[in-house]
Amino acid sequence: MSDIRAHEIMVPTSEPDDARLHFIGRIHTPWTDRKDCPRQGKQDGPECRIEIFEPWVPALKGIEDYDQIEVLYWLDKSRRDLVVQNPGHSDRTYGTFALRSPVRPNPIGTVGAKLVKVEGSTLIVRGLDCLNGTPLLDLKPDRCAFTPKASPKD
Repeated sequence: MSDIRAHEIMVPTSEPDDARLHFIGRIHTPWTDRKDCPRQGKQDGPECRIEIFEPWVPALKGIEDYDQIEVLYWLDKSRRDLVVQNPGHSDRTYGTFALRSPVRPNPIGTVGAKLVKVEGSTLIVRGLDCLNGTPLLDLKPDRCAFTPKASPKD
């Protein structure tokens, strides 16, 4: 992890031991290399699958009532030691917290995804922007659309 761009600043880090996260599933996308992965998810992007592990499958109850969900995931392939970065698309440098870069002290990714359908313990979605095999941290109804869509009897 020693490749850094000009003007980037790296800090020494140690393995974190204070957060106990539970990966609740795995994300399956077409992308296996970061350079191929979209920079931001697009609602018209390819269908991707979010596999939910037991014992978390019952937590999906009611998720089908939403068109949009927030997907939080662990960017397990990301470096964690840059405080200043030089994005490949810019000549300017930025602090890590001023970017949506996957390089973060705690590499948590989040994206709003379109929920296409639920198939048992698997969600089919559009709009993801992460690599195949990415560990899933959490799912939430979209914060802007917290009210479920109307049911047929409404």
